[in-house]
Amino acid sequence: MMRTTIIGLAMGLTVAATPALSQANEVLRLAHVWPGGSLIDKELFQAWAKSVEEASNGELKVQVFPGQTLAKSDQTYQSAVEGIADVGSTAQGYNSGRFPLTQVVELPGVSHSSKQGSCILQSLYDQGALDEEYRDSHVLFMFTTGPGYLHTKQKLIENPEDMAGMRMRRPTSVVGDMMTRLGAQAVGMPAPDVFTSMQRGVLDGLSFNWEAMKTFRLNEQTRYHTEVPLYDLSLVATMNQERYEELPEHLKEVIDEHSGMEWSMKAAAVYDKLIEQGRQEAVDAGHEFLAVEAPLEDPQWGPVLKETIDTYLTEVGGKAQPLYDEAMRLSQECQA
Repeated sequence: MMRTTIIGLAMGLTVAATPALSQANEVLRLAHVWPGGSLIDKELFQAWAKSVEEASNGELKVQVFPGQTLAKSDQTYQSAVEGIADVGSTAQGYNSGRFPLTQVVELPGVSHSSKQGSCILQSLYDQGALDEEYRDSHVLFMFTTGPGYLHTKQKLIENPEDMAGMRMRRPTSVVGDMMTRLGAQAVGMPAPDVFTSMQRGVLDGLSFNWEAMKTFRLNEQTRYHTEVPLYDLSLVATMNQERYEELPEHLKEVIDEHSGMEWSMKAAAVYDKLIEQGRQEAVDAGHEFLAVEAPLEDPQWGPVLKETIDTYLTEVGGKAQPLYDEAMRLSQECQA
């Protein structure tokens, strides 16, 4: 009888302990669009996951789902909003028209590196200037890709008119509109799909930053590079709002410590390293380059780029112009 009582008491203690154990280990699913094993995956998202786990003494566990394995590129932000992913990171440009004020930062001439662009974008968010576009999620940090250039397979683009008749992958609707005005066929598709499209001859060229040329192996599919900065793609890492709110206060603090400008700059550092590596990869392969200095003042490219800026600001209207002015002011501050 005594033995039965002791066993029953032990079983009761085991059952009682189970809920406490499950509550002590929160698992966050992090979805992002970059390939698994890439430098972005390893040095940004895997590093973020490891740092969160260590800072929480193991109470927070992070499962990383790279390369669209949990959500497609154009659905990653919404997957975080809906809780399919607890954390999602993607380009705002994959959700055309959803983040018009954010994408003011992407306009030509605003930034010249990932560090500068990330500083501008995160600063605008920290000021509260972009709050209305992210009311449906809990933003962790924002960053940018650095300047996006033109990369082609068969010929070097020497002036804007050379794009006429070419099938070009557009990174954003803003750049796509510019390409269309110049007579190109602007094709929208997620970055992970571009390699196959280039390989099959579906595309003649694309507009990308040097990081993406390396990460998505696109230097293998192109030989000509026109370094005229058409845009700087904005990116966000964000969390499901309810998931954040339900965390205990001490775990919220861990998430807060892994947010904001510090992690924006960590992301930018990874990007700027990849930008250098991506360009060097093309140099080592013997590719042909054309660099356009001071593009906004260039007699051929300047009018095209300025028209792109003016058209976007007019179409968005409202807060777009003052936000652009503030972004240009921050451009100087962030460059320093």
